[in-house]
Formats: sequence, C-alpha cells, structure tokens
Amino acid sequence: MTDTRSARPLLETVALSKSFGGLTAVRDVSLSLARAELHAVIGPNGAGKSTLVNLLAGAVAPTSGRILLDGRDVTREPQHRRIHLGLARSFQRTNIFPALTVLENVRLAAQAVALPARRLLASPDAETGLIERAKAALERAGLPYGQGRIAGTLAHGQQRQLEIAMALAADPKVLLLDEPLAGMGPEESERIAALLKSLAAEHAVLLIEHDMDVVFAVADRITVLVEGAVIATGHPAEVRASPAVQSAYLGGHA
Repeated sequence: MTDTRSARPLLETVALSKSFGGLTAVRDVSLSLARAELHAVIGPNGAGKSTLVNLLAGAVAPTSGRILLDGRDVTREPQHRRIHLGLARSFQRTNIFPALTVLENVRLAAQAVALPARRLLASPDAETGLIERAKAALERAGLPYGQGRIAGTLAHGQQRQLEIAMALAADPKVLLLDEPLAGMGPEESERIAALLKSLAAEHAVLLIEHDMDVVFAVADRITVLVEGAVIATGHPAEVRASPAVQSAYLGGHA
C-alpha cells in the first residue's frame, strides 16, 4: 500500500499571489517542497523572493491562492501557529538577540515553541530539557562550543549559524532560509553550504540565495522567479540549460 502521507509535499503553494496596491510582487506561484529536499528559489532583485518567504511564513497575507503545510491549509494561519505546526525560518538580515549569550538565544527559541505562554516561568526540569534541546540545535548547526559567548561578538558567519540553530530549536519539518550566505567570504560560504546540504537530509529546506555557485552545487530543485512569476522549475541542470533562465537571469551564459 502506498504511503500517501510520505508522498505528498511537506510545503505547497497553489496559485499564490500578493499585490501591494497596483504592484503585484508574487504572481500565481505554484511550487512544492518534499521531505529531505533542498529547493532553491532564485531570481534578480525585485523578483518577489522575499515576499514569497514572508507569505509562506505568515508575515504577510496573500491576495489570492493557498498555502499547504503537510497537507493542511495554513493560508490564513498566523506566524506563531505555523511555527507550532512545524515551519521555521531565518531572515535576510541576521535576527538574533545580540546582548544575550549564544545558548540563551537558542533556549528562548526552543522555549517559545515548547511551552505555552502561561508556563514561561517553567519548572527546573522543563528548563533543563530546554537547555539540552538548545545545545543539540547548536551542535547540529555547527556551533557546539562558545555557548556562553555574547551573541553580538560572534563573527558574521557564526551569527548566521546561530540563527539557523534558533530555527532548528523549534524542531521544524520545514526550514525557510532567506539568503543565509549574505555577506560571507568564500571560506564561510563553503562551511554554510555544507551545513545546508546536511540539513536537507533531515528537513525540507526552501532556500533563497544569490550565490549561484552554492545554489547549483547544493539544490535538488530550483525555481526561478522573474517579476513575481515562475519562469522555470526543475533540477539544476535543467534550469541552467533553460533559454528563458539564461536570458532573464543568467545573462545568456549556460
């Protein structure tokens, strides 16, 4: 018997659109994200990539279309509800608590999901469990040491790893990563690219990224947005060979 639950996408959009006044930022976007898949979304500046992530995360409401998370329609669900249903994100600009320690940042992220508001002042046993969960997320993100350091003193690449650890602390099914390599040098980019690939073995990962070398090296599938609309979706080799993509985004170079 076929397991239809494992066969269906973990995250799916159906004709998703978002308009701001007379500007349509996302236009009839339909895409899917499978378990253990790294699906990259690329496109020139102004293509609608960040708006798409904000729609998926629940930061903005769509004008039309649907969003399904593990088969459940979450189109009108608020951000906090989507987090509890298994969707976590990182941001284009690093979004950490710079004055807190590394461990405190991740513990708070775990606490926000694991405990309802009325239990924020949790028992010592609950606190211990959250700390262990935070430590596990830091290790998974490649930051097992220096957990007592003030987060704002970390190097840029380590702050991006910390933000990924904070997302992992929510125990997500789906990770939305918005330009995690932004501002990194080659060595940092190589380290984060390896981390992204390993995360995709355990999660469904939707990646927004401008570094084309990384995208074509790590992505299982790629969707290309231009002026808010999808012009191509497929495996990296298919996308690279697409005349429409070469013309609109890759500058005519295969």
